[in-house]
Amino acid sequence: MDLRKENILIVDDDIDILELLQRHLQAMGYHTYKAVSVKEALFILKDTFIDLIITDIQMPEIDGLQLLKFANEHYPEIPKLVVTGYPSVEDSLEVIKSGATDYLTKPFTKSELKDAIEKAFEQNAHRKNHNVTTASPNLYSDMVGESVAFKKVTNIIERVKDNKATIIITGESGTGKELVARAIHYSGKFSREPFIAVNCGAIPENLQEAELFGYIKGAFTGANENRNGFFQAAKGGTLFLDEIGTASLAVQTKLLRALQEKEITRVGSQKFEKVDIRIIAATNANLKDEIKNGSFREDLYYRLTVVEINVPPLRERKSDISILADKFIRKYGIEFKDRLLRIAPEALQILERYNWPGNIRELENIIQRAVIMSDGIIKVKDLPEALKYQIDFPDNGLRPLYEMEKEYIQRVLVHTKGNKTKAAQILQIDRKTLREKLK
Repeated sequence: MDLRKENILIVDDDIDILELLQRHLQAMGYHTYKAVSVKEALFILKDTFIDLIITDIQMPEIDGLQLLKFANEHYPEIPKLVVTGYPSVEDSLEVIKSGATDYLTKPFTKSELKDAIEKAFEQNAHRKNHNVTTASPNLYSDMVGESVAFKKVTNIIERVKDNKATIIITGESGTGKELVARAIHYSGKFSREPFIAVNCGAIPENLQEAELFGYIKGAFTGANENRNGFFQAAKGGTLFLDEIGTASLAVQTKLLRALQEKEITRVGSQKFEKVDIRIIAATNANLKDEIKNGSFREDLYYRLTVVEINVPPLRERKSDISILADKFIRKYGIEFKDRLLRIAPEALQILERYNWPGNIRELENIIQRAVIMSDGIIKVKDLPEALKYQIDFPDNGLRPLYEMEKEYIQRVLVHTKGNKTKAAQILQIDRKTLREKLK
């Protein structure tokens, strides 16, 4: 192997081992950086281009396994080599699962170290040509999935799509409640009729009645003509009322009559109009709590819940993440890149591990960003830092000033690649003072 002067980061809390490894590596033609802790290693990784990490496992506070996991996701292109004096089958398996390319047991010879480093570089070169995978979607209207939780929802859709029973869809924000409503409408026999979606939370409270039920000329200032509302617009089809919990009590009273008597009155009119529509409501709020605090009518709640569909959060249907990701990759690949993109297995694993507090909407936004940032294959580097493995450092409390000063001087020296003159300039002290502090 033709060796160039690669940068190798050595991480070990044993100073003697650090010095020994540094001598061996410099003799092989490598440039080395040393760290006695994981925290110090992360400072170096942040400020320096590193070609290989060599780390011990057993270290105080934060061990080498956490460094491997962190580096595997934040710096996936860097190969990792583990050296340890505590070998076991369990440790070996855990190390490999954490992203290391090899496992070297202390004591080892210079020749064994050289072979392990060359193997790590060779395996990393091979990994860059890895195969990528895409998932095959299982379509239901605009919805995709194949999990048990997803199929429970589609089974209910199948049973209600051809009748006009009132439906309420519950679930966290971003789970796709409107998609469920659209699937009910467009997969059933009323699909040729209108589908009108209304976000109740987006309509000012004083305008909700007029927007929903329409008004007659002269009903209020500015009402210069008769005007239809959303109920009239949805005639024969489906009216989807999103965020139903934000509807005013006056609107709730009219909704109750519309559900009970199948008739409405326009604002300013005393005349009843018959309505033939299906109402689907949706909420991410707990309506029972709102009933208790008096902001939602209990009788309306029971009228709305003839059929209830609970849309599960994405964390409860993780087997669907690859299918959803593929859907969004196709969508935004064509929109932004004019071609189909793919996702690397390592990146997909991170998506499948994340808990998705923002649900499908959050996944779509992240895929959209990743498509923009990628070069044809979405890799770990294209994903936001928040999704990747994080190390939770223990709180050491208040520390002596000399410890803080030492840590900062080390960071500056790493940044200047050991140039003491530049370091002294950054620290705004003279070289003599810096030499004294280094002693």
